[in-house]
Amino acid sequence: MSDSSDYVPPNVWTWNKASGGRFANINRPISGSTHDQDLPVGRHPLQLYSLATPNGVKVTVMLEELLALGHHGAEYDAWLIKIGDGDQFGSGFVAANPNSKIPALMDRSGPEPIRVFESGSILLYLAEKFGAFLPTEAKARAECLSWLFWQMGSAPYLGGGFGHFYAYAPTKIEYAIDRFAMETKRQLDVLDKQLERNEYVAGDAYTIADIAIWPWYGGLAKGWLYEAAEFLAVQDYKHLQRWADAIGKRPAAIRGRMVNRVFGEPSSQLHERHDAADFETKTQDKVVA
Repeated sequence: MSDSSDYVPPNVWTWNKASGGRFANINRPISGSTHDQDLPVGRHPLQLYSLATPNGVKVTVMLEELLALGHHGAEYDAWLIKIGDGDQFGSGFVAANPNSKIPALMDRSGPEPIRVFESGSILLYLAEKFGAFLPTEAKARAECLSWLFWQMGSAPYLGGGFGHFYAYAPTKIEYAIDRFAMETKRQLDVLDKQLERNEYVAGDAYTIADIAIWPWYGGLAKGWLYEAAEFLAVQDYKHLQRWADAIGKRPAAIRGRMVNRVFGEPSSQLHERHDAADFETKTQDKVVA
């Protein structure tokens, strides 16, 4: 790898060596499947294929919130996709999401399966399907959707930008870290000022905007991402901290954060979820341990 101070880009970029870093073994400049692998199908109407990254947590929190409201049609099987092993490049997963990114949802409640991919799209699909966590009044709906798409557009700067260069890149590049730390702190300030004026991100009601933003920016505020809490001085964002704590206490958020989780404390992990009783079994295992 060339030193950044003397690197001159070629006229045409070619993929002739690994990029380095934590995810080098799964990065490639082409799409499509690498192997045949069918997706499993459980007994519930909704089949989720995911991992408990922030994007995956959005969907499991949403599903648990829907079930907490009594929407039995939101029962789901959550199958673990090990992205480090390349499960997302199996033929079945690529059929569910041609972009090969988690999460992917298959709705099998109707006569024909419906695929839904991209986490924001899944949240919007579920909110409309069940009539929950999305305001119906025009102004409130527009505000909610604006913040939902703010998250979808902003988080790549946090994850692929700051998180990559601060935590995962094979070399520490001052310019890249400074560039994305500045943008991440600007986004944290945007949220903090919004939450100074509102209980939740889009107003007085808890919506899919909160469910989308909390795993990323709430997680950053609580020190769950990139071991960067001190570096970014996240304690300074008081209103963001208040909001992150409030959502983190919701039972559905606690459950949703556990699903498809394969890292952290063993008691916080539920590798796959196929029934609500799976959480009870996990709690019993924790007590026995």
